[in-house]
Amino acid sequence: MHTGDLLFRGASTENISQAIDKVTQTSAATHFSHVGIVEVLDSGIFVLHASPVGGTCEVPIYQFLHPEGDSVIVVAYRLKDKWHAAIPEAIKKAKQMLGKPYNFSYIMTDTAHYCSEFVYLAFVADSVFELNPMTFKDPKIGNFFPTWIEYYKKMGLEIPEGLPGCNPNGLAASFKLERLGIVN
Repeated sequence: MHTGDLLFRGASTENISQAIDKVTQTSAATHFSHVGIVEVLDSGIFVLHASPVGGTCEVPIYQFLHPEGDSVIVVAYRLKDKWHAAIPEAIKKAKQMLGKPYNFSYIMTDTAHYCSEFVYLAFVADSVFELNPMTFKDPKIGNFFPTWIEYYKKMGLEIPEGLPGCNPNGLAASFKLERLGIVN
């Protein structure tokens, strides 16, 4: 592992994790619902990420790889050489965002962040990743995925269909990354 590597966590058994994967999957190789940034320090390997439990935080890699109560696959990706220079500033920016709450609405804000938004913003100064119109629709039938209908109804919000955003599968599909493989 190198500082700046991205760890993509496979979809878990939670409904929201499955819903994220189903509406954002970009290929058979990407079934991700969470992402974090690796930081290698003398004291160990850590992952900076935005989590529903803990908000934006830095955790030991073991904790990221083995979330409580769920067994998931984690795949490492690395920025291609051309974008390596973006890593120091991205880590600095990620550390500045630590301590903010999790963004449960998935509507981009300055006061809370969801996982891929956190990674996007960490690298935004170097335009490593792009925002795209968000979708919450089942790609097979074109209707809103039932989990999302219920999710936003409980929040009292309209589904933010078409608003700019990002997701783990979209980040993993970037041509600026190379897939390293499964992390144990």
